[in-house]
Amino acid sequence: MKPKMYRKDLLTNDDIWNAMISTVSEYDFPTGNQTADEAFLVFQYYSELESGGHESLLTWFSEHVEEVGAASYLDALVAALEAVGAYDYAAIENKYGHDMWQKHKALENGEIEEKEFYAVIEQADGEYYQLDGRISELLETFFVDVHTELIDVIKD
Repeated sequence: MKPKMYRKDLLTNDDIWNAMISTVSEYDFPTGNQTADEAFLVFQYYSELESGGHESLLTWFSEHVEEVGAASYLDALVAALEAVGAYDYAAIENKYGHDMWQKHKALENGEIEEKEFYAVIEQADGEYYQLDGRISELLETFFVDVHTELIDVIKD
């Protein structure tokens, strides 16, 4: 069920951003709704990368990745990034995603040294940060475009 919000509370992009974060944060992923899943994946990606880089993302999503498989998760993440126009970010995940996941699992299993894991994490994080936060603008635009699909907007 979609949350209900009044139009008067969704007048600015900041209002919509906050409403969408509140909405997306309540989702049990996957939702079964493609737009909702894209919003969830990209918002979580953005949040985790901004707070702790790819290591944080791998840790936060590891249970889900284990459940669906790394290839399936990365395909969904890349598709979601592309859906919001974050093609440069999708390219980073295509380039490093599988290697990061394999090294994450190998490190957990004591099969590699930390430096091997962090070498690829640092490369991916470096490329992410070189994009200078453009993903927040892309995500905001996506939220503005799709908010009426995910929120029942009630006229005042």
